Amino acid sequence: MSRYHPNRREAHTQKEDAIIAEGTLLEALGGGRWRVRLDDVEHSPICLPSGKLRKFRIRLAIGDRVRVELSPYDLTRGRLTYRL
Repeated sequence: MSRYHPNRREAHTQKEDAIIAEGTLLEALGGGRWRVRLDDVEHSPICLPSGKLRKFRIRLAIGDRVRVELSPYDLTRGRLTYRL
């Protein structure tokens, strides 16, 4: 945690800007990457598992429902954050 300083602005994090969506795993691409079919949109970003999924060795399989964080700058890349 950073200490409050009156002349310093609060740090803006990238997580606050992330677009959260849900989808289904379509295929494993190698290197830990997955192609995900999003529910709302007709496009399939390539996603990597988040650090917590890797740390606790959460297994993923084709057809699993997942929650994805997408960057507003590049909608073709994402991060798998939760297996539903």
